[in-house]
Amino acid sequence: MKKPLILVTNDDGITARGIKALIEVAQQLGDVIVVAPDSPRSGQGHAITLEIPLRLHKVDLFEGIEAYECSGTPVDCVKLAKNVLLKDRLPDLCVSGINHGSNASINIIYSGTMSAAMEASVEGVPSIGFSFLNYSHQADFSACKPFVKALMKNTLEKGMEQANLINVNIPNLPVEQIKGFRVCRAAEARWVEEFAEAQDPRGQKYYWLTGRFVNEDTKDDTDIWALEHGYISIVPAMHDLTNFPAIPKFKYLESLVADSSAMVG
Repeated sequence: MKKPLILVTNDDGITARGIKALIEVAQQLGDVIVVAPDSPRSGQGHAITLEIPLRLHKVDLFEGIEAYECSGTPVDCVKLAKNVLLKDRLPDLCVSGINHGSNASINIIYSGTMSAAMEASVEGVPSIGFSFLNYSHQADFSACKPFVKALMKNTLEKGMEQANLINVNIPNLPVEQIKGFRVCRAAEARWVEEFAEAQDPRGQKYYWLTGRFVNEDTKDDTDIWALEHGYISIVPAMHDLTNFPAIPKFKYLESLVADSSAMVG
């Protein structure tokens, strides 16, 4: 029987330790193709490249694995994989990561890791974004592997119910201290942002984004709670941002009449 095809990508760049760990797991479960940015692209969300050419180069970084580095964003990587490299075959699974750092709560909006997985899910591919709560470039991902493999294997065998995308965050703990999986919602948290102002050598001002993460959502059904209590958080996600409960409340707008005087001027 033909092995399942697994597309692997990330936003930390093709040489990151996290993607190497993900590839090592993926190759135990199927045929693997890797398309990842040629350098870090963290925080780029669902950005795509429109005004400059995209470059795609085959690289020999992972023994026995077909891999390509891309000059674009994580979403560009997925689009090129589908439309250029895999024209005749849709992947059975897309996995993105393993990200160096959290993508829990509001971070899913900014995450290149999750946007790459989301792009694949839009195309009908069951997709998982993996993140590890360790920001070090030298992070040890060995504790992640058994859990990553379990989720990937389950998805390949059973698919996904009612969703095509899950956001998985793994606490920075030894494997024996991780309590298991917890399916939950994204916490209602936010970044309180500041911009540090400085001057370059030419006397021109520049700004550097800083900030702190604030979570006032203390309920026990959130991803932040799960991570703080030693669980791996699993949040089903989707690309449809429609606020369905709000639709009836906005129906009155259908009766508004445009002000024709606004056209004068």
